[in-house]
Amino acid sequence: MFRISHLSAFTLTGLCSAFALLAFGSGPRAAAPPVSAPPVSAAPAEAAPLRICSSQIEAPFSIKDGSGFENRIASILAEAMGRKPDFVWTEKPAIYLVRDFLDKNACDVVMGLDAGDPRVLTSESYYRSGYVFVSRADQSAEIKSWKDPRIEKLDHIAVAFSSPAESMLHEVGKYEDNFAYLYSLVNFRSPRNQYTQVPSEKLVSEVASGNAALAVAFAPEVARYVKQAAQPLRMTMISDDNFRSDGQKVPHHFDQSIGVRKGDQALLDQVNIGLAKARQKIEAILKEEGIPLLDKGM
Repeated sequence: MFRISHLSAFTLTGLCSAFALLAFGSGPRAAAPPVSAPPVSAAPAEAAPLRICSSQIEAPFSIKDGSGFENRIASILAEAMGRKPDFVWTEKPAIYLVRDFLDKNACDVVMGLDAGDPRVLTSESYYRSGYVFVSRADQSAEIKSWKDPRIEKLDHIAVAFSSPAESMLHEVGKYEDNFAYLYSLVNFRSPRNQYTQVPSEKLVSEVASGNAALAVAFAPEVARYVKQAAQPLRMTMISDDNFRSDGQKVPHHFDQSIGVRKGDQALLDQVNIGLAKARQKIEAILKEEGIPLLDKGM
């Protein structure tokens, strides 16, 4: 918030001048000092730009040319907050945005964090989505659950590393079958030695080309590429009732929020107000992207 300063200064004729006039009525009167003009309120200070932590290489979320759907939502949010969007770009993956940029005060907000992310203060959720099965539309019947027995018979299943989908491959006994295939998608680079991830577009193209029978991904990661695929594809939302053998839940549905630095409650309040104002425009962007949405917090 910015305060408007009101400056006032009035110059009054001194009492001594009045007394002099009474005492020396025929004598010359000293000229009264001019009265200052009424004060003019200072114009409100222009709101600082909203600095948005942004990776150049997180398509379709964030792309250097600004065409990522989170880039577009960030611009809409800044406008609703009465601020100009200022994208602070990095060639690093988005997983480093909080540690290397937000925490070091190089930017103000990080888009698309899970609600309740312990590293930051998170805003109200601006959408909720989940993991989907991506399959060819010409396949007989869509798979809707990890419990579907047909999964056991599938040869190649494309998933992202360190994702709920990879965890479930272990649970359904398909990880070993897919181990070599998954590493072939990243030229056999090990994610243990450096950050390595299967590109979202690759997950979809593997299904479209027939190299994979199924892909499993967070819907916002792949919705754009499913729409663009020459081969008709479909996304099927996976229910959020998946567990490991030890009883621990493997979440598949997530509320997406905006993160600010811990302690910056004032900015968080402004972000929440901006999200409420921009709700319809944000929903239009998500719909255009083709992202299947779930009821928030359900």
